[in-house]
Amino acid sequence: MPEEPWQELVRADSFSMKLKPRDVTSAAVFAVLTAVGAWTSIPLPFTPVPFTLQVFFVVLSGVILGAMRGTLAQVIYVLLGLIGFPVFAGGESGPSVLIGPTGGYLVGFILAAYVSGRIAQTGRSPTLRRMTVASLMGLVPIYALGEIGLWLWLRSPMSFLLMAGVIPFLPGDVIKAVVAALLASREQLRRFIR
Repeated sequence: MPEEPWQELVRADSFSMKLKPRDVTSAAVFAVLTAVGAWTSIPLPFTPVPFTLQVFFVVLSGVILGAMRGTLAQVIYVLLGLIGFPVFAGGESGPSVLIGPTGGYLVGFILAAYVSGRIAQTGRSPTLRRMTVASLMGLVPIYALGEIGLWLWLRSPMSFLLMAGVIPFLPGDVIKAVVAALLASREQLRRFIR
């Protein structure tokens, strides 16, 4: 009896993937790259959110590694910071960062890698169009959870929150997402990393 389409999706779901040592290694590499992106931190005078290169490596981890390994990369990154490694923006670490004004963005990184990875995996070949959509859609959970975290911290009106956590960063993050898509659409790079 032929399978229903949803049964095939459930069977092929990336959650059932068994991790191999190279999967963990590639996830760890992207966790380190995200940390390097955090060290490139430029504080802005009007917001507690600094400008960093993290978003580039977060969406790149999703579109290159796929949903599960990209998510694993960001989980490793956040856990490293939580246990005390100075991998967060400005060399910060510890649980206080997660409950601070930028904590929502950190949680958003995990979901962003999953979202961008899931969209990137929806075809046989990594077309530039799909990689661009995947990278841009990865920005949505980062901003959504980041704004929630900012609101919990600042309790300010939405107009202020948008100026503090979205509008100044959006143009640069769109450029980062497009560059990540350009890299991810290169089959040679994907083959090398995978």
